[in-house]
Amino acid sequence: MSTVETADADNGGSLHQRILSDISEKIMSGAWAPGHRIPFEHELTTEYNCSRMTVNKALSQLAKAGLIERRRRSGSFVRRPQSQAAVLELHDIRIEVEALGLPYRYERLERLKRRSNAEDRALLGLSAAGLVLWIEGLHFAGERPFALEQRLINLSAVPEAGDEEFREIAAGPWLIGRVPWSEAEHRIRAMAADAAIADALDIDPGAPCLVVERRTWSAEHPVTHVRFIYPAESHTLVARFTPSQG
Repeated sequence: MSTVETADADNGGSLHQRILSDISEKIMSGAWAPGHRIPFEHELTTEYNCSRMTVNKALSQLAKAGLIERRRRSGSFVRRPQSQAAVLELHDIRIEVEALGLPYRYERLERLKRRSNAEDRALLGLSAAGLVLWIEGLHFAGERPFALEQRLINLSAVPEAGDEEFREIAAGPWLIGRVPWSEAEHRIRAMAADAAIADALDIDPGAPCLVVERRTWSAEHPVTHVRFIYPAESHTLVARFTPSQG
């Protein structure tokens, strides 16, 4: 029996767990982004001084967990995580990202307080001009952009929002914690990424995107209109319901 096989026989369990832990950590931390090629089996066998059977077992477990994708003759690659969000809920994207086992980060791109224009009033459903706050920001999952957020806030309904910078926290969780909403409307559509969106999300221009638009009201007063733009391949919308009665 070879030295490698002997070492693997003695430490197969611990080596298997070490390989699992090392690769999982690199994926979860974002060090290995979606699409990154995992070292080939023979490379991992040399690196960990173990048998190919131990490496194969670890990679099979990672594939079963949905962290990697194994392609015949091409090797193994980090999978792009598939996020699932409920259509009828006002969910926090932080929770959505952390449910994938990835670190979350928010980055504000633009903040502008202005008098509403015709487009703003149409989006918010306002009948008269007034002050609004425009915020654009990026939600990250690990090191990768997860969703682009474009939001309008009606400052006549939430005047205190005009004093917030929203640099490290997105406006959504802030609003949910301060303004009781009474009604919400969702619109869902597909679009091709233009140059600006492609640059923000680090995808190719023209790549398919999923767009979720939401308006909320509080006691019949429009509060906010928000547009979340996701790379289509990384997001799934889920609705669970029961038959209506009567």
